Amino acid sequence: MALGMIDAVVLGIVEGLTEFLPVSSTGHLTVVEELLGYSVKDDAITAFTAVIQVGAIVATLIYFRRDIVRLVAAGIGGLVSPPRRQDPDFRFAWLVVAGSVPIGIVGLAAKSLVEGPLRNLYVVAGALIVWSAVMVAAERVGRQDRRGGQEGVAHLEASGGTGAASAAERSLTLKDVLFVGVLQCVALIPGVSRSGATISGGLFRGLDRVTATRLSFFLAIPALLAAGGLELPKAVSGNAVGAGPLLVGTLVAFLVAYATIAWLLRFVAAHPISTFVPYRIAAGLVVIGLVASGAVNAR
Repeated sequence: MALGMIDAVVLGIVEGLTEFLPVSSTGHLTVVEELLGYSVKDDAITAFTAVIQVGAIVATLIYFRRDIVRLVAAGIGGLVSPPRRQDPDFRFAWLVVAGSVPIGIVGLAAKSLVEGPLRNLYVVAGALIVWSAVMVAAERVGRQDRRGGQEGVAHLEASGGTGAASAAERSLTLKDVLFVGVLQCVALIPGVSRSGATISGGLFRGLDRVTATRLSFFLAIPALLAAGGLELPKAVSGNAVGAGPLLVGTLVAFLVAYATIAWLLRFVAAHPISTFVPYRIAAGLVVIGLVASGAVNAR
């Protein structure tokens, strides 16, 4: 199915705005695609959605470029140099890898389910509303006593990080990242929100919001790159969507996502993630209303 250039821009904006906010990018994209007249059952549209996510993840790579270069160097360096394994960055790098394993396994195993029965607007609406309660609980129960201190604040002062892991990041354990990684799997249900799930998981483990949000970003990198890579051949084969719309949508998603990342890190430093709950509930009710009125198809 050919995709119009204006529609590609609209979908790129939606992806960039919602990929990292705890409001569910998949849920929003599903609704907007239906409103624009596209079927979410169309393989080309599904592929387009996955590929423009790469624009958002490239924004993450650039924003956290110093952190990423540092962690990759430490992670690889420690494999060939035993003394470098004492570097906290070596441990943190491999914890991020470990935390990404659950989504890799579950994502592949449940791919047909996620792209099929679960991509239903009633599921999206229900997940938006139900997971809101989890986000509220995470804020109320989470002690947030594992804080980044001045290092955590400094991470907000320059894009790409400060060149050193915060105290809270150095305190992460395998149990922490696996817990957050498993919750990331729950976000395969459209409407839950990957960032909403992973940030909540970090809060439940006692991390402060900034550290939980940064961990959410780091875990997003392998997950979204894998999803985009798997769908890229389908998106470009036979020019199903169109190279122009695909490039435009990805570029717009990148620009909007970069600005969203910078804003979100500063926002969570002073505001609870439950601030997004009223919007999530309202969005869920609007989706139910749209489906019930026949404005959009449930699936």
